[in-house]
Amino acid sequence: MAEDLVTVEVVGVRQQEDEPGVLVLLLEPGTDLVVPIVVGETEGAAIVAALTDRVPPRPLTHDLLHAALVAAGSRVERVAVTSLERGVFHAELVLSGGAHVDSRASDAIAVALRFGCPVLCARSVVDRAGVEVRRTAPEDELEEFRAFLDEVSADDFKAEDPPA
Repeated sequence: MAEDLVTVEVVGVRQQEDEPGVLVLLLEPGTDLVVPIVVGETEGAAIVAALTDRVPPRPLTHDLLHAALVAAGSRVERVAVTSLERGVFHAELVLSGGAHVDSRASDAIAVALRFGCPVLCARSVVDRAGVEVRRTAPEDELEEFRAFLDEVSADDFKAEDPPA
């Protein structure tokens, strides 16, 4: 892909009050930019399970994909959130053989966490959807970020398409 990609970290998953979906927050390290992505509750639960190293008694879809790729001698090298179109984030999985597989952003993130591979984001997506988180003194940063997570909702991040 020719697009500039930046590494991001999955820094939070937040259930939204009185709204469907779960908010996944991607932070561009070294900056104050967080890219919020609204995902379904099932996908949010799969991301949380991977973040907390919870292993279900039977494999979930993302666990099954991980096991199938490993059994086939392949792996996911990295995932990339490639675009934002009409409020929908698009992504891809990049496999060890070089193949690029189209994916929903939520699934790509869930798979990346299972493979322990980098999550990247197109610079244009970070620039368009990134929300600046105001920094304070280091000891206050964690508390401020938790307060941000408590108050944020999907409506705060609705992308507007540029005029045609």
